[in-house]
Amino acid sequence: MSNILLVGNGAREHAMAEAISRSGQNPFLFSFMKANNPGIASLSEISKLGSYSDLSAITGFARDNKIDFAVIGPEDPLNNGVVDALIQYGIASIGPEKSLARLETSKAFTRNLVNKYNIPGNPKFKVYTTPDGLEAFLDQLDGVVLKPDGLTGGKGVLVQGDHFNSKDEALKLCRQILKERSSVIVEEKFDGEEFSLQCLCDGKTVVGTPLVQDHKRRFDGDQGPNTGGMGSYSMPDHLMPFLKDSDVEEGLEITRQVAAALLKETGKPYKGVMYGGFIATKNGVKLLEYNARFGDPEAMNILPLLKTDFVDICKHIVNGTLDTLKIEFDQKATVCKYVVPKGYGLPADHPDAASSRAKIEVGDVGKARLYYSSVDKKEDGLYLSSSRAIGIVGIADTLEEARNIAVGGVKAIKGPVAYREDIGTRELIQKRINHMNKIRIKQPFNA
Repeated sequence: MSNILLVGNGAREHAMAEAISRSGQNPFLFSFMKANNPGIASLSEISKLGSYSDLSAITGFARDNKIDFAVIGPEDPLNNGVVDALIQYGIASIGPEKSLARLETSKAFTRNLVNKYNIPGNPKFKVYTTPDGLEAFLDQLDGVVLKPDGLTGGKGVLVQGDHFNSKDEALKLCRQILKERSSVIVEEKFDGEEFSLQCLCDGKTVVGTPLVQDHKRRFDGDQGPNTGGMGSYSMPDHLMPFLKDSDVEEGLEITRQVAAALLKETGKPYKGVMYGGFIATKNGVKLLEYNARFGDPEAMNILPLLKTDFVDICKHIVNGTLDTLKIEFDQKATVCKYVVPKGYGLPADHPDAASSRAKIEVGDVGKARLYYSSVDKKEDGLYLSSSRAIGIVGIADTLEEARNIAVGGVKAIKGPVAYREDIGTRELIQKRINHMNKIRIKQPFNA
């Protein structure tokens, strides 16, 4: 039996804790969290609270509990070098070392890496440390995307048409970003449909998992501000109804080449999750960005479907033997809906802003899976924070059934909360199919 350390405290990590606990190997789970997640705590032998920047506390906790390997959930501890710190004590991790985690923590590093090794998928881009030359490059692009270098909590990307309209506004934003950050990446804007391809990697072998589509916008109809993700869905065939098989293979091949490039560039094998955010365009699949860990909410779509023992997968990643393991997922549809405070994503002076401190009641969610995210458990019950509160997941043979299960689950949560009703609806998916049909007129899709 293994002693496994889980670092993280969100709904993604709750899903990871559940996957570990389901293992037939009966592992002992120990969790290190920056805030108390009641779901993770209930599955753990021992849980400890602390800062993700306190590496000595994390390594001390791991050594005290004779941890065999660690599973790292969020990006912050990866950026802080937690994997490197654990390696010094002979403890392996599912998660990349700090130099490899730059795949997520530095968008400039990733764009330059893809460019250096002639890997397909990059947009036209330039990295700027000063405003010199910015205006001339902006004039070369039909549409513009701005990305501050470094971690931004999934909310730092600025897109023309959403966050600004003119090249003059883009120039002003770049100058503002450069006052706060060391560099800014300026890219061409793509027209297409996005999809999440989360891959498992042992340094040599890359294994794809079911495709997921996330929904960043706060309100129905993809309206309102960008968020950390309001929910997501996956299909029974593990594809997306607006994609071709070749789109998936292009995304997988890009990830395989990036894994090989990371090994060449750093001399170290990437062990963990390579989560590619891709977009299908009329000119093929393009790379938007990589994350160095599972997505949140996307982890909640794929981990409950795992037929293969998750602890087995982790051990094969550590040992570099993923090519010898058959990884299987149930052929089911999933719909994840995030329950959030009504004021989530809204200005601080909005009338609903006070909802972030309110008490909630969690009733019977029926067949749905419940994953706690940012909630505060007090003696008299659960309280909201200013962030996403609870992920509710429906799993079924069809997307409609899965959505109905998820809707029933979210309705069991009482208090000043909100969620997106349209995630997983045929209407929203048809909108995406129509968009791709318009882009790829010669190869139309049917719902």
